[in-house]
Amino acid sequence: MQVYTLASGSSGNCTLVKTESAAVLIDAGISTKRIVTALASLGLAPEQLSGIFITHEHSDHIGGLNTFIKHYDVPIFAPRTVANHLSWSIAGVEDFLTILVPGEEFALADFGILPFHTPHDTPESVGYRVSDGSSSFGLCTDLGHVTDEVLNAMKGVDAAVIESNHDIDMLRSGPYPANLKRRILSDSGHLSNEAASQLAVTLGEAGTRQLVLGHLSRQNNLPPLAKDCTARALSAAGAHLNGDVSLSVAPEKEILYINVKAGTPC
Repeated sequence: MQVYTLASGSSGNCTLVKTESAAVLIDAGISTKRIVTALASLGLAPEQLSGIFITHEHSDHIGGLNTFIKHYDVPIFAPRTVANHLSWSIAGVEDFLTILVPGEEFALADFGILPFHTPHDTPESVGYRVSDGSSSFGLCTDLGHVTDEVLNAMKGVDAAVIESNHDIDMLRSGPYPANLKRRILSDSGHLSNEAASQLAVTLGEAGTRQLVLGHLSRQNNLPPLAKDCTARALSAAGAHLNGDVSLSVAPEKEILYINVKAGTPC
């Protein structure tokens, strides 16, 4: 299984998961043009997608859907509350929608896909665990804290994209208004670098060998800060980077490739 983060951050999120014979997107928060261009660079056409799995309805996760469905007939999967929002906000999308039940695995093409709830400031938000029978990948961003449901779903994945949204000091001293800072720091906001580092340690101890930090804030974080925070936590827990665990940061606009192999760092 291969994973490509096509975009990651507050300006847009889109992740491709593929095998030799199937491919799905998680979120479509960038323009259709960018999605099509990224897929073409990887030898894929949009028509080859088996589906698009949506985490929640914020624009940086669904911004490309309105145009995409006008050109391509690709199924869209989302939990009920998110699907309801899509139905009234995007004309015609209901023709493509399938409702998912968080906690219940869904089979599609080569994949078993498990949605699980994430605590975010929307009526419903989910992450996804994807397996192809031999390896597994988990994605959880846009969560204010790590719940037991998140841990139960993410533990044991071979590779993971986890949120490392902000440096707390940068956020507190930065230009955002006070109410927005409180929202980001809340239990339904976004994970800080420190919170991400503890999640990374927990996943590493449960067997995850490929860790990617994603959804970094352009205003309130820097890739070296995020990576150093998690690297220090992993080292303190006894992990050897690039030996036991590989660690990288998903770029905001460039493609990052993750070759998911059971028990093997990338």
